[in-house]
Amino acid sequence: MRLAAPLGDARAWRGKALDAGWRHVLAPEVLAALVAGEDCAEALQPVALTLEEGPGFAVIAGLDSDRLGREAAQAAYWALGRSLGEPLEQNIEGDLLYDVRDTGREVSAGARFSVTNAESTFHIDSAFSPRIPDYVGLLCLQVARSGGRSQLVSACALHDALLTECPEVLDALYGAFYFDRRGQHRADEEPVHRAPVFAWDGRELTMRYLRYYIEVGHERAQVALSAAQTRALAAVEEQLQRPDLRVEFDLEPGHMLFTNNHWILHNRTAFEDFADPTLRRHCVRLWLGRRGE
Repeated sequence: MRLAAPLGDARAWRGKALDAGWRHVLAPEVLAALVAGEDCAEALQPVALTLEEGPGFAVIAGLDSDRLGREAAQAAYWALGRSLGEPLEQNIEGDLLYDVRDTGREVSAGARFSVTNAESTFHIDSAFSPRIPDYVGLLCLQVARSGGRSQLVSACALHDALLTECPEVLDALYGAFYFDRRGQHRADEEPVHRAPVFAWDGRELTMRYLRYYIEVGHERAQVALSAAQTRALAAVEEQLQRPDLRVEFDLEPGHMLFTNNHWILHNRTAFEDFADPTLRRHCVRLWLGRRGE
């Protein structure tokens, strides 16, 4: 199935026209309940609606990690995530909470962007997996010395733009590409995953994307990108460079970012860290599945 007309609703936002409805602040009583490990699904319903029916992302303030301490802050973040969905494993080791920080490894040597200081480029998380997480959470504990800015783009707006400006590339984007799995597969599984960039189920658009993983995936599969696929990826990248499509902001310690991982592409710009290991950029990631799915 293919989305054949512009979506045109709140999900297809463009940065300059976006209001501040994606910013949320935890009420003191909700924070206290989260610190106690309670389910706060009812209190967090506005956030859930933002993820599903609004712009597809939310930045939540009100978690004072300096006052609470990192352990308690992470516990409250975990409780908040559990109130929105079911935590999913993020690697073959089975980690449910995943540290996002520079380990000195290189993407060219097989590392995931999340453990480097390189610009991640626009992507969804786990684009290479048979099942992608429905939501991605990120708790900021420590910021970098410079850089590391968050940038988001609605894949719905991107699709609308392609449909209007170069609809001929959509045939290729609804076809299959190979994604390198970055070693995140078991011995009996293939090192690449084959999936379309765009999929439409009649209700929700899903975009699997991280161009570098696609390029490496095709190399691993020994299947060259076709001319049509190359043109289509170039058209996507051209749209992603448009400042008017994106929103960008800096996360501060204690801020939590949640995105709908089906149709919100995110990028983290390159950053320079402090020499002192205790001051280096540190975020904690959650992958969540929708409840009941």
